Amino acid sequence: MKHVVITGANRGIGLELAKLYAAKGWKVTGVCREGSAELSSVAFQVIDHVDVTREADVQRLAAALKGQGIDVLINNAGLLQDEVLGQLDFDSIRLQMEVNAYAPLRVTEALLPNLGEGGKIANITSRMGSIADNDSGGRYGYRASKAAFNAFGRSLAMDLKPRGIAVAQLHPGFVKTRMVNFGGLITPEESASALYQRIEELNLQNTGSFWHCNGDALPW
Repeated sequence: MKHVVITGANRGIGLELAKLYAAKGWKVTGVCREGSAELSSVAFQVIDHVDVTREADVQRLAAALKGQGIDVLINNAGLLQDEVLGQLDFDSIRLQMEVNAYAPLRVTEALLPNLGEGGKIANITSRMGSIADNDSGGRYGYRASKAAFNAFGRSLAMDLKPRGIAVAQLHPGFVKTRMVNFGGLITPEESASALYQRIEELNLQNTGSFWHCNGDALPW
């Protein structure tokens, strides 16, 4: 049975990915700060009380998964806040860097012993991390953190290719989740289904790609 590990799995896109993979017969490990009955109903195991910005929590996660092979790691946990130029909140910017960029890199490094040849890492990023695509400004912390995450993901792809592990940066679409006050264009179910297809298509030939969930290549 194939094994997928999903961070931020207790709601939104992460929960829908957990449901989808479970329905397709995968063993699902849901990682989150607070568990939920809905996640527990579909996951093989839930590892909760994990703050991915804390080294001790990530090491506890690695210890809980020791000896368990991982076929797909989905770095999904994220944070969106807003800042206004002239009144920039650097604590907010710093927190988003911790959650959106440093944390998934920390998780990935900690779980590398579980990933073997043929493994995949799917980084749920955002097209708002694209510098070329930024024509509206604002969102300083979110844009910068996702741009950093994209750079980390690209480096991971290059470093892990010789080990047979493929990496993709995936934009989930504008999804109706709590993060955007449910004001998106597609449902979490639709996003999860499209993301699943992109992960299925990920291989060592297209590793390091930055894709929209609909399959379009996005500019860096």
